[in-house]
Amino acid sequence: MKKVTMADVAQLANVSKSTVSQYLNKRYDYMAEKTKLRIEEAIAELGYQPNAVARSLKQKKTSTIGVIVANILHAFSTQVIRTIEDISNENDYHVIVCNADDDPVKEQKYIEMLRAKQVDGLIIFPTGGNIDLYQSLVQANFPLVFMDRIVPEVKVDTLLLDNPQASRLAVNHFIEKGYRRIGMITTSLINNLTPRIERMEGFKQALIERGIPVHDEYIAGAEVEQIKDHLQEMFSLKEPPEALLAGNDLALMELLLFAKENNMAIAEQVAMIGIDDVSFAKIYQPTLTTVKQPAIEMGKKAAALLFERIENGDKDHCPDIYRFEPELIVRESC
Repeated sequence: MKKVTMADVAQLANVSKSTVSQYLNKRYDYMAEKTKLRIEEAIAELGYQPNAVARSLKQKKTSTIGVIVANILHAFSTQVIRTIEDISNENDYHVIVCNADDDPVKEQKYIEMLRAKQVDGLIIFPTGGNIDLYQSLVQANFPLVFMDRIVPEVKVDTLLLDNPQASRLAVNHFIEKGYRRIGMITTSLINNLTPRIERMEGFKQALIERGIPVHDEYIAGAEVEQIKDHLQEMFSLKEPPEALLAGNDLALMELLLFAKENNMAIAEQVAMIGIDDVSFAKIYQPTLTTVKQPAIEMGKKAAALLFERIENGDKDHCPDIYRFEPELIVRESC
């Protein structure tokens, strides 16, 4: 079967190839409506599909961006990705999403693969384990935005929550509710990931600011599968914590499972607040008090920064760190 070409479309529409090209590239400024309609009908009748590879070579862009997320299981990550995809679609860009599983080796492979596919830019939730590779992207003036995590050695636009304030909101709410034995559980702190470290440090500082003792035995950072063991140790203490902050949605899930398995009444026996407003927070019983990240706002800003870099290059660009304010959503768990 003969491949339909742009010349075939031009012949059927009774226009030049250059006019068809202008139509395909949405340059309609001086094109009559009747001409546009004839081209549209010719494309539909012939079933013409533009050669994306040829167009990208000619335009020196693929209208595609890559998003490399550290762990797609986090609710925040999926919310941000969804927003980036929506904004990209509005700007006629395609999105390739990759999940690095917090593995620097996997992240490196994805960066190299996406560069090989000639994506126009990258939004990365960095593992922090590929500093030389990140630096090479910056030095090449490749459009790049970091999300959720700071890599101090790399000067690039970075967006993240005001994590210390997120913990402070939770701690202050616990105290206002009358709790004094306050603890925190989060996922592993070994790799020094920005949100986990900042939330833990913010938690401790908030207690100190309010004159509440920091009990190390009420605090733990561990791999997901080890969180229940740490919770068992906490609640086996002579004076267990009265209130617990879950540092992210994965820690919150483990805390809820522990409470269920041990017939622990949430709010009555232990107050809970989770950082990340999980989708089930409003329907869980009791409903869950959470600290919400403005994921939609952050996703929009990340996409806007990347598209600005793609369109304008590195002209007069000074990378910055953008902090977003958390919001306490009070429900029944505290």
